[in-house]
Amino acid sequence: MSLTVQNNYLRESSMVTETRNRKNEEKVFLKELSSKQISETEKTEQMTPEEELEVFKKEFYDELSRINNHRTVSNMAINISEDAFKKMKEDPQYKQQILNLVQRDWGDSYAPRNCSVMITVGSSLNDYRADSWPVGYDSEFDIRSKNSFYKKTSDSKKDKQKELLEEYLEKRQAAKRISQEILDKKLQKEEDMREALRKSDAEKAYNNQILYK
Repeated sequence: MSLTVQNNYLRESSMVTETRNRKNEEKVFLKELSSKQISETEKTEQMTPEEELEVFKKEFYDELSRINNHRTVSNMAINISEDAFKKMKEDPQYKQQILNLVQRDWGDSYAPRNCSVMITVGSSLNDYRADSWPVGYDSEFDIRSKNSFYKKTSDSKKDKQKELLEEYLEKRQAAKRISQEILDKKLQKEEDMREALRKSDAEKAYNNQILYK
């Protein structure tokens, strides 16, 4: 066998081996992917009713947090019974009805006073109720909302605003520090250049003095 033929044979053999290896790797990857998907599916299917309800509660909490309240609603809270959660989970239409009612009562105007609004949700629309108290006379709201499923108050808004203000001031201070550091470096660089020029001029003067002695 000539050297050229031998080299071609070896090259073709190598390509065949590489192709087989790639196919084997793809088979292994697809097998692992399929196994992972089955595992995830089984994991979902193996959730207990309690775990599924807990997931639903978290999703519902997130939906409540996206509801915009009217500016006259200073504090708001909602109590939801376990039966109500189960009913909403099983009946999407009932869940949407509750969300619409909550949006109505938190989004409504309570002018001329700012109010605290407490909502109670049961397993039927007949159990739904919304109570309100003028701010400053809402001690009952404070008591009844202590263990609420969801609660947002003017204090939490103030805390958030304070946090944002502090973050802004901190960033502004950091920006000032960076600007000052840049300015200091620029001034130092200019001073170094002036010093270098002075030394250069002094050296030239010295050299000229030696040269013309």
